[in-house]
Amino acid sequence: MLATFVIFLREGVEASMIVAILLAYLDRIGQRQHFRDVLLGVGAAIVLMLGGGVAAYLLLTTYAGSRVQTIFETGTFLLAAAVLTYMTFWMQHHARLLSSELRSKAEQALDGRARWGLGLLAFQAVGREGLETMVFTLAIVFASHGKGVIAGGAGGLAVALAIAFVMYRLGRRIDVGRFFTVVGALLMVFAAGILADAVENLQQLRWLPVVGPHLWNTTGTLSESSSIGDVFHTFFGYADRPTAAQLGVYVVYLAVTIALFSRGRRTQRKPVTTAQA
Repeated sequence: MLATFVIFLREGVEASMIVAILLAYLDRIGQRQHFRDVLLGVGAAIVLMLGGGVAAYLLLTTYAGSRVQTIFETGTFLLAAAVLTYMTFWMQHHARLLSSELRSKAEQALDGRARWGLGLLAFQAVGREGLETMVFTLAIVFASHGKGVIAGGAGGLAVALAIAFVMYRLGRRIDVGRFFTVVGALLMVFAAGILADAVENLQQLRWLPVVGPHLWNTTGTLSESSSIGDVFHTFFGYADRPTAAQLGVYVVYLAVTIALFSRGRRTQRKPVTTAQA
């Protein structure tokens, strides 16, 4: 539940920000007649996300408990971790420029007099967030026992819409960059846990060797199948019987990404300091 809450919160804020920026810009330049195009693009993106997610889930249920399911889960884990990492660093570098980039693309669509230009822009922007959310949700379902997935996603989406409304009303008084930095740091921990799950699956498939015994066994104290254990496993990557490879991938990934993330933050602050000086 916690993992889907954070995922839907993050993706919901970005998607709703994109829509709000486009609509606010069109309203400011007196092009409200194009609101319909933007909303049609958003609707098509939502349909694509829901349709793709349901189709993938139904397809997977036909292979429940089989080797095919394990392979599919492993691929989903690796894809989700890669996309989580990419989008976190992408937003770190583009959060401050997101509004100007969208306005520039909207101007190009209007200059081209393309009837569906703005709709396509909204579809691409929101569709990207929707597909990311679909992949992450599938990864969470595979990594957990499915408890509270829908409730967590609904709660995260509701909070995201509320935050987007506040951002729209307060404008620059909301530090969007800091919001995505905090959420991005949390999602890197989530990505590390997903990678550890992928390693576990690869070892079950015998595509990776299991070197040595399990590092510890806490199934009697805090099992992954328990309610609390499921939360810790899904979001923080907790394992009650981890192998050395699982722990190694988890630690190395976090060490590298946190170092690069911190370096990016310092690099972003340098130009501001120079300009002020």
